[in-house]
Amino acid sequence: MNRRPGGEMATRPLHFIWIADCSGSMGIDGKIQALNNAIREAIPHMQEVADENPNAQVLVRALRFSTGAQWHITQPTPINDFKWENLEADGVTDLGRALHMVAEQLRIPPMTDRALPPVLVLISDGQPTDDFNAGLKALLKEPWGKKAVRVAIAIGEDADHEILQKFIGNPEFQPLQANNPEALKNKIKWTSTVVLKAASAPTSQTEESQTSGNVPIPQAHDTGSEVISAGDIW
Repeated sequence: MNRRPGGEMATRPLHFIWIADCSGSMGIDGKIQALNNAIREAIPHMQEVADENPNAQVLVRALRFSTGAQWHITQPTPINDFKWENLEADGVTDLGRALHMVAEQLRIPPMTDRALPPVLVLISDGQPTDDFNAGLKALLKEPWGKKAVRVAIAIGEDADHEILQKFIGNPEFQPLQANNPEALKNKIKWTSTVVLKAASAPTSQTEESQTSGNVPIPQAHDTGSEVISAGDIW
């Protein structure tokens, strides 16, 4: 086990939070089921990444937002114990409320000052129906909200890229686009592995890196396997 610079050998918590759009439009064309499948398939890969870095304790949970927002998986759960519960789609897109709720959980306490930068993954297929800017302001007001690695996945052509870009907060790091189930699976896997690995070792530097928060992460590359029939495009 490697000793971290300036610190002793100790496990540091790394909070990984899925922020999932569950509005009614996510129920169209199988989007919500594709999201459920993609996250479920990503769990073993997340477990492998966590096992490779015993100095980081990866804790996962999920927040759903539609009409209002609710913690879908309430407790920060060690990744080796994490099980995905299916999301269902209905209602509008209260993303602002969701960000307020995330901000509440990134305060100290319940967070500690010795944690690793949290990873926040926002997944959406539409536009906010409440005050997104107020929610983002609340999130960035918290030190761990500002330092978090913020990643966004746009599902389909109707996703609001401007809003997702504001959430990321870095013009050099673009929202990941998923226009079909295979693309969504690939983006979820990339976020669950490459981004998680970077956040669990924030002092590491790689070529072709972009910075989100204070953690350098590699570029995401599209794969040819995402090109499928037009009938499967969102």
